[in-house]
Amino acid sequence: MAQPDTKKIFFENLSGAGKAIAVLTSGGDAQGMNAAVRAVVRMGLYVGAKVYFIHEGYQGMVDGGENIREAKWESVSSMLQVGGTVIGSARCKDFRTHEGRLKAALNLVQRGITNLCVIGGDGSLTGANLFREEWSGLLAELVEQGALEADAVQQYSALHIVGMVGSIDNDFCGTDMTIGTDSALHRIIEVVDAIMTTAQSHQRTFVLEVMGRHCGYLALVSALACGADWVLIPEMPPEDGWEEKMCQKLSATRSRGSRLNIIIVAEGALDRHGKAITSSYVKDLVVKCLGFDTRVTILGHVQRGGTPSAFDRILASRIGVEAVLALLETTANTPACVVSLVGNQSVRVPLMECVQMTQEVQKAMDGKRFEEAVKLRGRSFENNLKTYKLLAHRKPESELPVSNFNVAVLNVGAPAAGMNAAVRSAVRVGISEGHKMFAVSDGFEGFSKGQIREFKWADVGGWTGQGGSLLGTKRTLPAKHVEKIAEQMRKHNINALLIIGGFEAFESLLQLFEARGTYEEFCIPMCMLPSTISNNIPGTDLSIGADTALNAIVETCDRIKQSASGTKRRVFIIETMGGYCGYLATVGGLAAGADAAYIYEEPFDIRDLQANVEHLTEKMKTSIQRGLVLRNENSSENYTTDFIYQLYSEEGKGVFDCRKNVLGHMQQGGAPSPFDRNFGTKISAKAMQWITKKLTETFRQGKVTFLQ
Repeated sequence: MAQPDTKKIFFENLSGAGKAIAVLTSGGDAQGMNAAVRAVVRMGLYVGAKVYFIHEGYQGMVDGGENIREAKWESVSSMLQVGGTVIGSARCKDFRTHEGRLKAALNLVQRGITNLCVIGGDGSLTGANLFREEWSGLLAELVEQGALEADAVQQYSALHIVGMVGSIDNDFCGTDMTIGTDSALHRIIEVVDAIMTTAQSHQRTFVLEVMGRHCGYLALVSALACGADWVLIPEMPPEDGWEEKMCQKLSATRSRGSRLNIIIVAEGALDRHGKAITSSYVKDLVVKCLGFDTRVTILGHVQRGGTPSAFDRILASRIGVEAVLALLETTANTPACVVSLVGNQSVRVPLMECVQMTQEVQKAMDGKRFEEAVKLRGRSFENNLKTYKLLAHRKPESELPVSNFNVAVLNVGAPAAGMNAAVRSAVRVGISEGHKMFAVSDGFEGFSKGQIREFKWADVGGWTGQGGSLLGTKRTLPAKHVEKIAEQMRKHNINALLIIGGFEAFESLLQLFEARGTYEEFCIPMCMLPSTISNNIPGTDLSIGADTALNAIVETCDRIKQSASGTKRRVFIIETMGGYCGYLATVGGLAAGADAAYIYEEPFDIRDLQANVEHLTEKMKTSIQRGLVLRNENSSENYTTDFIYQLYSEEGKGVFDCRKNVLGHMQQGGAPSPFDRNFGTKISAKAMQWITKKLTETFRQGKVTFLQ
C-alpha cells in the first residue's frame, strides 16, 4: 500500500485565506533576491493568501500608491535568472522617523496587510522589528487622527514579520549563508581564474581587493577557493611584522617554481592598531621589498551584479517558502524571526538575537578581541580560517611532526569538479601532520599496476581551480585486483587510504572492508570522500562536483529559454545526467524554474505526462510563452526523452512546439564552482585529521591494525 505524501497533506491543510502578505527588498541588492520574492509570491498564492509587492523598499511602503501592488502568479515569471531585485530597493530616511512609519502603517492597513516578508541586511531587519513593536501604537494614533476606523485596531491588531537575509558579505550571524554570497564568490573566482593566466604569463603578483567593509568572508573563502598566497581580513588582522612574513612567503613560493602570486585584501582590512591596509599599500610593499611586477585589481560592484548562482536560487527559494509557512503559523505573541540556513536546513531563529550577535562581532573587533570576533562569526567562518592557515602556510621541516606513516590518495569513478581541490587539501594537510603522502594514478587499476608516487607540497600547487581529475580516475572496482593491490600496499608500506569518488568509490570501500579477513594490508584506516555530480552517495547531503554540475545545467537552461524569446510558444525538454538519482533534475528544475521534472525516485505514467501537457497548454494562453521540462536520464525505461518530446510535440500541436536537448558530459566539465572548491578542501582536511587520529590510536608494536 502506498504511503501518503505527508508533505503534500501538510501544505494542503495550511490556509492563507483572508490573509495578506507583502514582500519587500531593502538596503543593498544581492543576487537571488528575485528568487526569494518569487518563492514568497507563489507559496502565498498557493495557500490562498493575497500577496503584494512593495516596490522601492521602505520608501515605497511610506509613499504608498502604486508602490504597493497586488502580485499574480505570472508576475514573477522569468525572475529566477535576473540579478539584483526587480521590485527595487532604496535606503529610506523617512522610515527612520515616527511620521514615516505612521504613513507606512496606514498604507498597509488600507490594503489589509499584516504579514511582512523583509529581504535585506541587519539594518533593514532591525527597522522591521521596530515597526512591529510600534504597530499597535501607530494604529491607535491613526484612529485618533481620524485616518482609521476604531474597529481597524482590533481587526489588524498585530503585525507579523519574517526576515530573509540578503547580503553578499555574509555578515549576518545566525545563518551559514546569506542570499547573494555564493553569486558574489562566483564573480570573484571568475576574475581570479582569468587573472591567474595573465599573471602566470608575465610572472606577476596580483593584489585583489574584494568587498567586505566589516566582514572578511568573501576574501577568506575566495582565498581558500583559489589557493591565494596571502589574505587580509578585518576579523583577524595580521600580527605586527606581517609585511616581512608576507614577502618571505611570496619569495618562497616563487623559489619553488611558481610564476605568480595572488594576494586577496578585504576592503575593510586593518592591522592590529586599527590602521587600514589598502590594496595599493600592499602593492607598494611587494614592489619595494621584492621588486616583483605587481598589479592591483579592485573588483567593486561587479561582485553584486550578474546572474544568481544555482546555490543562491535554491537557497532563496527554500527560505522564501519557509518564510510564508512561518507567517501562517505565527500568533500575536510570536517574536519576529529570520529564516536561516543552518546545516543545509531552513530554520527559524529569533531575529533580534541574530541582530544583537552580529553587532557583538563589531564590538569585539573594535575592542581588539579578534579571536572572539572570529568565534562569533560562526563555526563555518572559524573552520574556513583554520583550513586556510593550514593549507596556505607551510611549516618549516624542523617544525613538522614525524609520524612515519604513509597515506595514499586516489580517485575512483567518474571525474567531478572539485576532486583536485580535495587531493591538494589531503596532500598538504597530510604533510603538515608529518605523513608521507602518496598519489595513485588511474584509480584501483593504476594501484594494481604500481602507478604510485610520493607527492610533495609544491606538487599540488594550482590544483584548486582545475576541473576533472589530474590524478586520473577509472570506474574499476578493486575486487578483481585485490591481491595485486595488497602487494603494492606492502611494497609502499601504505598505512591509510583516502578514496575520493562517487558510488564506485563507495562500493570499493565496502569491497576492501570485506577483504580484511583475507589480507591484513586492508586492516588500516580507510576513508571515502563523496565526489560525484549525481550526488547519490548514502550518508551525505552533498557531494563534491554536484554544485558545479547544477550551475552548468542552470546556465544552459537560462540560455535555452532565452533562445525562445521573441519567437512563438515553445517547450524545451532537457535531459540531465545523474544515473538513477534525480538530484540534478529536481534541484536543477527548482533553480531554472522548470514546469516539471521526471525522476526515477518518483514513478510517473502516461496520465502524469498528459496532465503536464494540459498545464503547459493553459500556461501558453497567458503572457508566459516558454516552458521547461527536465528529465533524469534513467527516470523511466519506456518514457524516454524522445518519447516525451514526441508526445509533447503531438499533444501541443497548434498551441506550442517542442525542442529537446541532451546536456551530456558538459555537466562533468568546466572549472569547479567556489562551493565545490571550498567543500572539497574542507572535507578533505577533515578526513586527513580523522586518519591521523586513527593512525595514532591504532599504532601498536610497529604496525597499524584497524578493524572497525
